[in-house]
Amino acid sequence: MKKEEVNFAKNRHFNLTMIPGKFARAMRTCVLWQIIRFIIINIKMIIVVGKSH
Repeated sequence: MKKEEVNFAKNRHFNLTMIPGKFARAMRTCVLWQIIRFIIINIKMIIVVGKSH
């Protein structure tokens, strides 16, 4: 059993909870990727707001 799964083994209700894989955890903690996502989301917001004015 993985160390992440130990917390969920105590309560049967959470046995089907997904645990992110190595790639997902790496993307969530990568500062460079977060900056890129921040820029993309801001560009999308500018486009949406620009259409409404």
